[in-house]
Amino acid sequence: MYNGVKVLDVHGHVSAPGATRETLANALASNSPIKTDIRAGKAAGLSADDFRKTGQRHVDLMDDHNIDVQIIGPRPFLMLGWMQPHLLPGWTRFVNDSIAKQVELFPDRFLGAAQLPQLSNAPDLSHCLPELERCHKDLGFVAAYLSPDPAGQRTTPGMHEAYWYPVYEYCQKNELPIIIHGTNSQDPRIGIIPQNYQIGFVWEQYLATQLLSHGDVFERFPELKVVVCHCGGALDRFIPTDSHLSQRDLKNNLYFDTNALDLNFLEAAIKQRGPDRICFGTEVPGSGGAVRPETGKMGDDLVPVIAGFPFLSEEDKIKIFNGNPLKVFPAFAKVAGVTAAAV
Repeated sequence: MYNGVKVLDVHGHVSAPGATRETLANALASNSPIKTDIRAGKAAGLSADDFRKTGQRHVDLMDDHNIDVQIIGPRPFLMLGWMQPHLLPGWTRFVNDSIAKQVELFPDRFLGAAQLPQLSNAPDLSHCLPELERCHKDLGFVAAYLSPDPAGQRTTPGMHEAYWYPVYEYCQKNELPIIIHGTNSQDPRIGIIPQNYQIGFVWEQYLATQLLSHGDVFERFPELKVVVCHCGGALDRFIPTDSHLSQRDLKNNLYFDTNALDLNFLEAAIKQRGPDRICFGTEVPGSGGAVRPETGKMGDDLVPVIAGFPFLSEEDKIKIFNGNPLKVFPAFAKVAGVTAAAV
């Protein structure tokens, strides 16, 4: 909570039991699609109790960080879009069932967002629609994740191209926001960097921001809402009226979350994007566990950080924590005890 208002987090990832990694390793080693049915609750290490334990640790950290409700999706560095095409659908279904199980066990704390079996070399994303529909209609998910370059080889069509239209069309028709998050990078130049997928996050998210800004996606799909994670990956380096930047009005379509742990960067991002386009997001628990020496708190404990920014008005802070997430993801109202009319 923040001053009596519920804090809504748009950027979280599933906290699944360790046996999920073993299931993945077996699938890759055996070259056999995953057939484990998490929803049946019979697989070793993947029972409801196993998911309850990992989910409770997740909830405890949310409580410590003053987060009331969080949208959880796949862990991006494990989306593994480079996987062989006959393995990827089974892994994707397995991940989505894991997300659904965590939401089912903690229905007042989590909402689900879908992973899709994206193939970079497919003609378009039509092959993703059956799983997207399953997640939306059967699992009750409220958003979909898209990776700008799932195979990590920088060969995927830009996010303004027709390749993406089937998912854009489905999401607009069904009022499902899209969450854009980078995934793995296979670029050999950055192989020396530990956790180099983080570098891929930066450039793929920033590139997606630029392509969506300059392209005609939101003219074709005017009701589509998109959130780009990590403040959009990188910041613009031109003044707002410069022709290098899009001059389109995207305030009703393109948003950004607050998941940047350096305070200078986060402050600059909010100022550059504007508070009206910022949704609170932390990735808790994720890559922000390092402790800030000046506060003794974890880096991803962002409610007090944003609450302490003097350049934000009280109205701005409530928009970021509650109003904007609810505007983009109206399904928050189901668990947050508020209605869209109250924003």
